[in-house]
Amino acid sequence: MTTSDEGHSLPATTRAIEISKPGGPDVLRLVPRQVPQPAAGEILIRVRAAGINRGDIVQRQGLYPAPPGITDVPGLEVAGEIAALGEGVSGWQVGESVCALLAGGGYADYAVAPEGQCLPLPEGLSMVEGAALPETLFTCWTTLFDQGQLKAGEALLIHGGSSGIGMTAIQLGKAFGARVIVTAGSDEKCEACRVAGADAAINYRTQDFVEEARVITEGRGVDVVLDMVAGDYVGRDIQIMAPRGRHITIGVMSGKSEATIPMNLVLRNRLVITASTLRGRDLDEKRAIRDALRDQVWPLVKDGRLRAYVHASFPLAQAGAAQSALEASNHVGKIILTM
Repeated sequence: MTTSDEGHSLPATTRAIEISKPGGPDVLRLVPRQVPQPAAGEILIRVRAAGINRGDIVQRQGLYPAPPGITDVPGLEVAGEIAALGEGVSGWQVGESVCALLAGGGYADYAVAPEGQCLPLPEGLSMVEGAALPETLFTCWTTLFDQGQLKAGEALLIHGGSSGIGMTAIQLGKAFGARVIVTAGSDEKCEACRVAGADAAINYRTQDFVEEARVITEGRGVDVVLDMVAGDYVGRDIQIMAPRGRHITIGVMSGKSEATIPMNLVLRNRLVITASTLRGRDLDEKRAIRDALRDQVWPLVKDGRLRAYVHASFPLAQAGAAQSALEASNHVGKIILTM
């Protein structure tokens, strides 16, 4: 047995999801693991809910290994109670409810997180809702405002508008004064995006988003593109970007890692083409994002102006089914594991 800072008894082992070998959802197995110990600067969390993310699926497929020194247990975001504090951690208390961004380990009853990636769970927010926030908020903040330099009055185009990332990006864009345009794969998803605050939603299965975006922006184009599809979308996006526009790729849902870019438009309009991932960033970068979220976004969460959209939840033992639901892409918002 181990003991927390407050003398509460902790178990020696925890339930965790293990990737037995690269493959489909059936390779995920529920196994016992040792309860992780918080190192200096870390917090041990008794996990109550964990978010499912595309990165977890790519890790399961053997294409996105955990960084050196990080557990092989998948899971990039959790909500729960603080079970123990590592050396040097202050400002937190055992028993306090938190949500956190992880580099791995969230599919388990206990997980460790660096203190600089934790946020207090606002009163009235459930654990399931709390687990739906960290990955989307960290991603959207750094892409839209750090890299994308999104400003009030600008036009933002979000691909995958009904995804967890998309629903959060819609709300953040509107909260900070942008005009938000999204693409989604059905009329029902488009309506969900409009309910979340999008000014316009384009069904990419029945409409040409390039032509629709031109009409919506009256020919001016969009200032920032948040693209999780990549492939052929990149070149099409560039056709509808305003002068000095910024394009940020955050995923390759198309399965195509290569793109053909019309460089004449990039040159003429002085465009910025960039990309972003979170997992491999250092602790200082992630802490800086956390601090910005705490100061500028957490008040929106506390008063309900920014909410977590949860499509479904599954018990930990059904992690394979939860990932299958994400891969099916019929969801609006996040899919969550509960412990």
